[in-house]
Amino acid sequence: MTISSARQSFDVVGIGNAIIDILAAASDQQIAELGLAKGTMTLVDRERSDFLYAKMGAAREVSGGSAANTVAAIASLGGKAAFIGRVHDDAFGKIFAHDLRASGVTFENAPATSGPPTARCLVFVPEDAQRTMQTYLGACVELCPDDVDEALVASGHVVYLEGYLWDKPAAKAACIKAADIAHKVGNKVALTLSDPFCVGRWRSEFLDLIHGRVDILFANEAEITALFETDDFDAAVQAIAPHVEIAALTRGALGSVIVKGERRIDIAASPCPTVLDTTGAGDLFAAGFLRGLTAGLDLEASGRLASASAASILGIFGPRASEPLLPLFEEAARGH
Repeated sequence: MTISSARQSFDVVGIGNAIIDILAAASDQQIAELGLAKGTMTLVDRERSDFLYAKMGAAREVSGGSAANTVAAIASLGGKAAFIGRVHDDAFGKIFAHDLRASGVTFENAPATSGPPTARCLVFVPEDAQRTMQTYLGACVELCPDDVDEALVASGHVVYLEGYLWDKPAAKAACIKAADIAHKVGNKVALTLSDPFCVGRWRSEFLDLIHGRVDILFANEAEITALFETDDFDAAVQAIAPHVEIAALTRGALGSVIVKGERRIDIAASPCPTVLDTTGAGDLFAAGFLRGLTAGLDLEASGRLASASAASILGIFGPRASEPLLPLFEEAARGH
């Protein structure tokens, strides 16, 4: 797969929910008492979010959102990335914009001065690191095609779409617009399926999307098997192969599988001495893979970089690496 053009100035342009992640340790008992479905992401309204926020222990606030985490990691890996998303002109909106820009990502969308506040995701992290997320989408619900800068999208080697956006019609339309712009100028479109419950809500639309508009698909084992309504991962691998150019599928401790046509590459999970929090691991996997691919690394080297990138945050709270990720890319490039 060759991705190159003198016209383009970004490796990846991500489109996603602009969310502040609020992370706190929580016991299984607390999660159960609050009536939360452990290990999943649930959309909640503002009242429920305020209630849960009041019940959280000492918390850490960082800019988040799946696609935003991915482009921030691409920048940390030495790539050039931009983000399209909507925040409100409030304290959380300012934190989000500052954090993302400080990470080296171009973020040009002006904050909204009316409507709902900036989105937030309450992340409850138990001892086994299987985070439970309660997301209030706030300003994200108003993301629309007008927020998509055609020139910005056309300037990226890859436009990266967040599956969570399918929960709102206007945001979905923004993704379709971006995908069509990218393909019009010969660029690639990547999609992450985001969550098995998201797949359950939008299975037929995701299947239609990957048939015609997606070149690179990211999914974990639960998501890809949900997409094809099977319990057999290998059957899901065979099912996806004809529909996208590349599928990058993660399996936790079992590593990952990269599929291109009839070719299958199994990548071992990178070692991590202590798993503290899995928040953002899939986002960083996508970052490593796309960084490798846009830099000209082959599929196997890109897969190894993806695995190493994902492992880099398992030992910390939150979806953003505490140290620059560039050494991971340099190591992958040397071994290429």
